[in-house]
Amino acid sequence: ALSPGTQKETIFMGILNCTPDSFSDGGCYESPEKAAEQALRLVEGGADIIDIGGQSTRPGAAQVGIDEEIKRVVPVIKRIREQQIEVPISVDTFYAKVAAAALDAGADIVNDVTGGSFDPEMLPLVAARQCPYVLMHMRGSPSTMMHMCDYSDYDGDVVRGARSELAQRVRRALDAGVPRWNIILDPGIGFAKEGAQNFEILRRLPELTARHIRSAPGKPAPGNEESEEGFVDEDLATSLVNYPVLIGSSRKRFIGSVTRKPDAKDRVWGTAATVAAAVQGGASIIRVHDIDEMVDVARVSDHIYRR
Repeated sequence: ALSPGTQKETIFMGILNCTPDSFSDGGCYESPEKAAEQALRLVEGGADIIDIGGQSTRPGAAQVGIDEEIKRVVPVIKRIREQQIEVPISVDTFYAKVAAAALDAGADIVNDVTGGSFDPEMLPLVAARQCPYVLMHMRGSPSTMMHMCDYSDYDGDVVRGARSELAQRVRRALDAGVPRWNIILDPGIGFAKEGAQNFEILRRLPELTARHIRSAPGKPAPGNEESEEGFVDEDLATSLVNYPVLIGSSRKRFIGSVTRKPDAKDRVWGTAATVAAAVQGGASIIRVHDIDEMVDVARVSDHIYRR
């Protein structure tokens, strides 16, 4: 089990996109053979988990049907297992039927960018299968999310917004029977968040799962013995304290906007800065493309921030 606060080493999730249109490496690993070879490279580079996706979730991406997504991911999972690659496999999907097929084929984890809000069958499936579940914060869909970056309901505070909306989704997951210890939170870097908002989340990452947060001009929480002047009265649907956090910032556009690198593959060292920030902020798992470089970054960061 993950133990935020006592964890000594960052866990790495290596990205394996089996799609023709992913923003970073679309079309590279469409065949099961090529995908399995890349999975082995990721493991040799230090990946603890392989995250397989059959549908691009980049901003503006068109939706792929269930059958097509199954055709993309299931043969890859089977091929990886045939090659005796034994690390846990995560399936990146928001369809319950895809998740079920992937789990049947040998996957271990479900990584759902919608946090259970898209497919009403997802949470019951995850509860029934008793598998780890990455519950991410986003709004809308990949095609609409970048029009939903307004957090004025939270005084413009994206951390408060993500925290409140994550708590609502965690509450629904718990009510559906998903065990608390199987839930991993993802604040959704780049999903319904503009550039500055992504940096704000990384800067204030510990607040995502804190008991209380401070935020001007928030109201002090009345009648709460644990609160102090300046804490926000949030009324969360459930506490997020001690939930493990996954960060997926790898090669994303907000990095390129600062480094002036329009090509996603040129954002390796910008990504490195976000990985160091995520480790400092207490993230348990980091999802990356460039495993060799990011493992080095995190191992040094682990010795600085986790010792």
